[in-house]
Amino acid sequence: MTEKEKGPITRDMTIDDIFAKHPDKGQRLSQELTNAGLHCVGCQAATWETLEVGMLGHGFDDDKIDSLIARLNEIIAEEVDPTTIALTKRAAERFKTILEQDGKKGWALRFADKPGGCGGFEYVLDFSETPTEDDTIFTSHGVDIHVKSKMLARLLGCEIDYLEGLMGSGFKVTNPNVKGSCSCGNSQSY
Repeated sequence: MTEKEKGPITRDMTIDDIFAKHPDKGQRLSQELTNAGLHCVGCQAATWETLEVGMLGHGFDDDKIDSLIARLNEIIAEEVDPTTIALTKRAAERFKTILEQDGKKGWALRFADKPGGCGGFEYVLDFSETPTEDDTIFTSHGVDIHVKSKMLARLLGCEIDYLEGLMGSGFKVTNPNVKGSCSCGNSQSY
């Protein structure tokens, strides 16, 4: 079923329904809800409440509710290509800013994973001046991404976003190949 067939996210949907209808976008939707002030520790917006009730319970007005719903629907409308590795526009802009600040304008992003953490593998994001012979190169929003070809089975389909929130800021990877992750969210298994 395509995202269009699942329909848009609306005020009267429960938080549980949102995740049930869009499990492939769960990480991004969860982060957006958290950034909006929902699903935090001690939050009164339970998964069986509608999005509208949860937002109103936190003191948000109609404009804030409409703004959140628009952002959630933008996320579910985004096409994910399982044959590539991509950055969101926000992540690409942030990476370019970091490159400029570090005097590495024009360099690429090195994306990999390595054994580690309690889930099995951890992501590695680094700078890459030039690709190696065994790299596959992807380009997303004007940024080249260098990936060792032997890692593609685990990393194809990944989307790298940049998030800012009360609990910190940083790059966040959404990977359709992950079968499980640790509770701290820093490592995953395939």
